Amino acid sequence: MNSIHTILRRGVIVSGLTLLVSSPNVVSAPDDGPVQTRIAAAIADIEKRDEQYRAVIAIDPEATAVARMLDLQRKAPGPMHGEPVLLKDNIESKSQPTTAGSLALAKNHTERDAPLVAKLRRAGAVILGKANLSEWANFRSEFSSSGWSGVGGQTRNAHDPARTPCGSSSGSAVAVALGYVDVAIGTETSGSIVCPAAINGVVGFKPTHGLVSGEGIVPIASTQDTAGPIANSVALASRTLAIISDERHESSATISEGLMSLDAVSDLSGLRIGVFARTQNFDPRRDAELETVLDVLRDQGVTLIPELDIEPYEGYGQDSYDVLLYEFRRDLNAYLASLPNALSEMTLASLIDFNEEHAKDELEHFDQSIFLKAQNLPDTQDEYQEKRLATQKAMREDGLDRLFSEHQLDALVGITVGPAWMIDWVNGDAFFGSGMAGQAAVAGNPHITLPLGKIAHLPLGISLVGKRWEDHKLAAIAAQLEKAHAER
Repeated sequence: MNSIHTILRRGVIVSGLTLLVSSPNVVSAPDDGPVQTRIAAAIADIEKRDEQYRAVIAIDPEATAVARMLDLQRKAPGPMHGEPVLLKDNIESKSQPTTAGSLALAKNHTERDAPLVAKLRRAGAVILGKANLSEWANFRSEFSSSGWSGVGGQTRNAHDPARTPCGSSSGSAVAVALGYVDVAIGTETSGSIVCPAAINGVVGFKPTHGLVSGEGIVPIASTQDTAGPIANSVALASRTLAIISDERHESSATISEGLMSLDAVSDLSGLRIGVFARTQNFDPRRDAELETVLDVLRDQGVTLIPELDIEPYEGYGQDSYDVLLYEFRRDLNAYLASLPNALSEMTLASLIDFNEEHAKDELEHFDQSIFLKAQNLPDTQDEYQEKRLATQKAMREDGLDRLFSEHQLDALVGITVGPAWMIDWVNGDAFFGSGMAGQAAVAGNPHITLPLGKIAHLPLGISLVGKRWEDHKLAAIAAQLEKAHAER
C-alpha cells in the first residue's frame, strides 16, 4: 500500500478559483497566510507521524489551493473559516474517490460533494482529506478488527498503537486525538462515532437520526445511519453539527442556533439525569471513573436517578440484526446503482465475488460473513417491516421515551465503552463491557461521549443521551459537564 508520502498532491487548482481571485471579495495574499500555514502544518504532521497510526488514507489534492483562496478572501469569514476537516472515507467529496475502505471502490470518483461536505465548504472549512475506517463501516465480517480496511490498512489507537482504535470511524477519531485536526466527520449506525471517540479520548456527537442528510454517504441501514462530528471539544463538535445539519427539517433552525450558542441550559442545577445501569458492575475501575463524573453532577446540583435500564423483548437482538442485514442489501445496492461511473454496475453479490477474487488483499485477516448473511437473508419486505417496527418500538417508545417520560429526565449518563482492547486479527474485536451505543442508535436519539475517564493510560468515555430533536440541549448539558469536570 502506498504511504501517505506518495499520495500527497499539491497545487491543484480549485474549480472556480480564478473567478474568485478576480472578484472584489478577495485581495492579494502571500503564500504564508494563516490558513495556508495551518493547512501546511497539518499535512506536515500527517506526513511525519501517520505511517505508524494510519488514520489518514489520502490528503485532498485541492486542500492547499482552497487554503490560499480563503487567505485571499476579503469578505467576512464563515463560521469554520480555515478549519481543516477530515472526512471518513465513506463520505463523498468531489476531489477524491470514496472507497468505504474497499479496494472494490478504489476508483469511485463521484465528482460530487455529499450535502454535509458542501455545507462545510460554504462555512469556510478546508477538506483536508479522507480518514481511514473499518472497511464497509465494519459491516462485512463478524470477526473483524476495527479500523482495518483494504485501502488504508490498520488504524491504531492514538494512546497505544498495539490497541484498537474502535470503529468504524477509526481514522476520524485517531486524527483528532493525535492533533492532526481539531474536528473530523464520522458516521454511525450503532456506535461508530461514539466508540472510537471514547476509545481515543475525544468528543463524539451522534445526532438525532435525520438531523444530517445521509445523501452521498455509503450506507449500511437508512433507519439508523447518520453522520456526525468527532472533535477536541463540545463547542467545536456542536458548531460543526450546526453547520452540517439539514435545514429541510422543521427543527433544524432551532437546533442549529442552540448548537452555536450552547445556551439551552445555563447551568446544571436542577436537571434530572438518569444513570444507565447496564454499563455498570462490569469492572470496578470503570465504575469508579463513572462515579467521579456522578460526583461532579451532584456537586453541580443535578438530581441523579439511579438503576435505570431497558429490557427489550426476547429475540430483539436477532431481529435488530436482521433489520440491518435487510437494509444493507437494499440500501447498498441502491447506492451503487446511483454512482455516476462504471461502478454503477456493481451489487452486493458482485462485491462478494470481488472479495473472493482478491482474497489475499481483502480476506487475509477476516471473512465476509456479514456480506453473505445479507445477500442470503430470506426475510420478505413484510417480515422486515414487522421486525423494524418492533425493534424501534422496543428502544424508542418502550425504551428511551419511557425512561425520559416516567422519570422526567433531561438526559441519561453512563459509560460509553472501553477501555481499548488489543488489536487481534485472529479473533477480532473483544469489546470490554456493556456500553450505551445501541439504544440511542436504534431509537434515533442524540448521543455525546466525553473523555472524562481514564484507566491506566487509556481513555474511558462517558456518555450523555438526550431526547430526540433536543441535540442543542444535550450539547449544552455536555458543555457544562465538560467545564465542571475540568475545574474539579
